[in-house]
Amino acid sequence: MFFVLSKTLGIMLMPTNFLIGLGLFGAILLATRFASLGRKFLIASIALLAICGFSPLGKWLLYPLEQRFPPWDAARGAPDGIVVLGGSIDPDLSSAHGAPVVRTAADRVIAAAALALQYPNARIVFSGGSANLISNDEKEADYAVSVFESLGISGERLIMERRSRNTQENAEFSKAIAAPKGGERWLLVTSAFHMPRSVGLFRKAGFAVEPYPVDWRVGGPADLSSFSILPTGGLDRIDIGVREWMGLAAYRISGKTSEFFPGPGQP
Repeated sequence: MFFVLSKTLGIMLMPTNFLIGLGLFGAILLATRFASLGRKFLIASIALLAICGFSPLGKWLLYPLEQRFPPWDAARGAPDGIVVLGGSIDPDLSSAHGAPVVRTAADRVIAAAALALQYPNARIVFSGGSANLISNDEKEADYAVSVFESLGISGERLIMERRSRNTQENAEFSKAIAAPKGGERWLLVTSAFHMPRSVGLFRKAGFAVEPYPVDWRVGGPADLSSFSILPTGGLDRIDIGVREWMGLAAYRISGKTSEFFPGPGQP
């Protein structure tokens, strides 16, 4: 039920979808006796879409998420394993074109491959199935193998977890397939904005990981006052930020994590 709600109600509540829906509802009301209210909804929709698209509001939402964990300190020595979360490869497009299609968050795979080359004894777990509400046979992990191999990583080193649909299942299934032993050090590679939620879920699953954030969407503090030339980037950041904060709240309220905003040094 949690997964279904996240793929239905959660998507409907994304700012871009919600504001477009508000505008469409306002347009419908123009043909009724509530035309005055409809005009207000239309104006509000356009104005808020412009604010979300051009203003740095999305950066303000993402910045505290991305800054929550510092860069990984390699001085502590080589890791025993590396878990990289999916979200980079579109399995449906990959199936349609007969080749891996990397759409977003490519840094996750690139950084994991670089780490694998740097630490040749580390085990590599890629966790990614299908996030579709109606599942099919196309799984992200199936296409990730060839991407890693093209980056110089032997397929024999790869452990592919292909059943997970969301971050909670990433954590639970990765632990089951990796079977980490006491004292082992495992890195977790995912987008910086996604790291707090991911770490919280891995901790709840009993899988101790060291964050290795990548795929930043915001620069330094000066970036927080810069406006966007095109609205698409701003709207994307707004949707990502709202989704992450909603996810943090939903997982904490449902008891799937032990803290609302997981950070370094927490149990």
